[in-house]
Amino acid sequence: MEAITDSEFRQFQAFIFDAAGISLAPAKKALVSGRLAKRLRACQLESYGDYFALVSSDAHRAERQIAIDLLTTNETYFFREPKHFDFLGTVASDARAPVFRTWSAACSSGEEAYSIAMVLADRLGGRSFEVVGTDISTRMLQAAQRAHYPDIRARQMPADYRKRFCLRGTGVQEGTLLVDRSLRQHVRFAQANLVAPLPDFGRFDVVFLRNVMIYFDAATKREVVQRVVSLLRPDGYLCIGHSESLHDLGIDLIPVAPSIFRKPGRAGH
Repeated sequence: MEAITDSEFRQFQAFIFDAAGISLAPAKKALVSGRLAKRLRACQLESYGDYFALVSSDAHRAERQIAIDLLTTNETYFFREPKHFDFLGTVASDARAPVFRTWSAACSSGEEAYSIAMVLADRLGGRSFEVVGTDISTRMLQAAQRAHYPDIRARQMPADYRKRFCLRGTGVQEGTLLVDRSLRQHVRFAQANLVAPLPDFGRFDVVFLRNVMIYFDAATKREVVQRVVSLLRPDGYLCIGHSESLHDLGIDLIPVAPSIFRKPGRAGH
């Protein structure tokens, strides 16, 4: 197999930008090469240019999705950036909506969505709730629906949550956990591309849009945030990653805490 060339890397930069709005820096050349190498072998191709031609063909849409999955997958874990979950618990405790709805808008393999569900099950006192998890990667969504994870992903999960909401693996499953069915019934997953028109998911009380905007340029970031905020209820909250910013986007949101914003209510305040 030939090493990826600069021109082939530029082809995949354009490919993933068109597909998912992700801007790959030149430093990501090795990552692209490493993640796609096994697909070149599986497809018995000699060059990355040949693989690009394959995934660009309408006749190979399944392989195109595999390439998107490989280039958009990021590691995650339960209760990442825990202050957002503390805030969610406070909001949920004060909520009066008949059904409290939260969206994990780039849910990867589902740990964030299930972390949200644990907090809501704990703090809503038996009231109804729903968590929607979306991602562009079908492979990650399949993993999310299995809800079966290595223990190391739960290192930040509160011990009482683990006892209440997870089943510990035994025998050949030792070192893993399974999210309990009683919690999984409140969580549903769907494919969605944040840089394209979204399905009608209804309105949400809280949206987690975390650690995905770092891959977008300013114009794409503005479009994505506007699209996501349109699904927030008035006075609903948007949580973004601690390393991300909405500065200079010109979007009508009110900062309430670091990386947490409120959508103005119907009266505009």
